[in-house]
Amino acid sequence: MTDAAWESLSNQAIAAAGLLYFLALLAHLVEWASLRKVPLASGAAATESVDIPGGVAVATGPDGDEVEDRARRTALFGRLGYLVTCLAVAVHFVSLFSRGMAADPNRVPWGNMYEFTLTGTFVVAFLYVVLYRKFRLAWMAPIVLAFVLTILMVAVIWLYSPVAPLTEALSSYWLVIHVVSAIIATGAFTLGGITSALYLVKARSVARGASAESGYVARLPQPEALDRVAYRLHAFGFPVWTFAVLITGPIWAHQAWSSYWNWDPKEVWAFITWVVYAAYLHARTTAGWKGRNAAILALVGVATLWFNFIGINYFSTTSQHSYAGGAPAPISAETLQR
Repeated sequence: MTDAAWESLSNQAIAAAGLLYFLALLAHLVEWASLRKVPLASGAAATESVDIPGGVAVATGPDGDEVEDRARRTALFGRLGYLVTCLAVAVHFVSLFSRGMAADPNRVPWGNMYEFTLTGTFVVAFLYVVLYRKFRLAWMAPIVLAFVLTILMVAVIWLYSPVAPLTEALSSYWLVIHVVSAIIATGAFTLGGITSALYLVKARSVARGASAESGYVARLPQPEALDRVAYRLHAFGFPVWTFAVLITGPIWAHQAWSSYWNWDPKEVWAFITWVVYAAYLHARTTAGWKGRNAAILALVGVATLWFNFIGINYFSTTSQHSYAGGAPAPISAETLQR
């Protein structure tokens, strides 16, 4: 295949992935709409089902069989949504692979903000699919799919760039090490931030009494479970982010710009993000912070994370990260000696 054919395949695949994410979102929306007619289970039944958020209601009496049938049909939409999401993630990967193959020479698909955004959304969706059963994330499906679909639309409409060779600063194997770790951490922190936001919604609903819970909120896990999932996601993401920001990032910077630290806006905000998440984990382990305060701090962290990822590109004109749309990267000492 020619480079143009690979690029065309990448564009078609990301369009197909977007359509599949949309269909998966529709399936989950139908699932949640159908759940209104399924009684909310309690006790053991509320923790036995992954496919039906809130548990499978086990009804008795004359309407018991009807409720069971309705619960099974609702679970079918949940499974369908998850399977379509898995297919969307696979097609999403095809788009990334094709994007890398379209360059001459072939490279990793991380040469500009469009490609970084495609990769970031892929990791968020991939982590959701992988952790779906381990953390029982059926309740997260509509939020994750809406988030991924929205960011993909932003990328395609406003961030798209034609395939081009990597700049000199990006032509390094440290690019792979640094960016892979940073994006994995970004995916984990994003899922943790979503969980923290849902914790605040659920905790507020519980505090107002059972009568205040209905629809989506009623099907969310209890606040303690949400708080626990959020902590596990952040605890996983933090050491990976530390490796990306404090180890591989400075090494790559020294190789590209002959300096471990350049006060680049991306570097500064990455460190700010690290400090916020370090404070989050430190507060939880030493001061016993849980619940609302921890959730708010986690949301501050994810806000700094995504501001650094996308937002700062529109406020800084001095970034040495050329893919970010800032000023061109300075010529390294090695280049000057050639």
